[in-house]
Amino acid sequence: MASHLKDCGQAFVIMGVSGTGKSTVAEMLAKALDCSFLEADDFHSQANKDKMRKGVPLTDEDRFPWLEALRDAVGKIMSSSKNVTLTCSALQKKYREILRSADADYKLGQYTICRVKFICLEAPVEVIADRIRRRSKEGKHFMPVSLLQSQLDLLQIDEAEGVIRVDATMS
Repeated sequence: MASHLKDCGQAFVIMGVSGTGKSTVAEMLAKALDCSFLEADDFHSQANKDKMRKGVPLTDEDRFPWLEALRDAVGKIMSSSKNVTLTCSALQKKYREILRSADADYKLGQYTICRVKFICLEAPVEVIADRIRRRSKEGKHFMPVSLLQSQLDLLQIDEAEGVIRVDATMS
């Protein structure tokens, strides 16, 4: 590994469908690592939030500017030699590739040396649906349970990517 990489920060993306506990886990990890924490929901446009609130799934056209803003924010922190945790659904490989490009040294397919690492939280669908319903009822999140299946349908993980999978049933 090149010596200049030692002076660069790393990013830990806590990913998965809505309701898996991404925010909780990412905040805890940020505290444990004494690093920055970014909540991807804070980067959504109002139009995206309104669309999801109405139960309409986002399109790639909706997602790409959001992912690019996340990439830029993560890249800025990493380039100042600091670590960062980020929550992001990052459901598809093409979305994760955008986030990986926050690492200025990343070359397509070189997952093991990329400084943007992905940790996917997983739980049974019933557990996730209950969490989403509870959050919606309490007014804590804009995504309704009706969008859960569309997120599950989009989720794809290529084992070659080295995404770490964690059971988040109890998170």
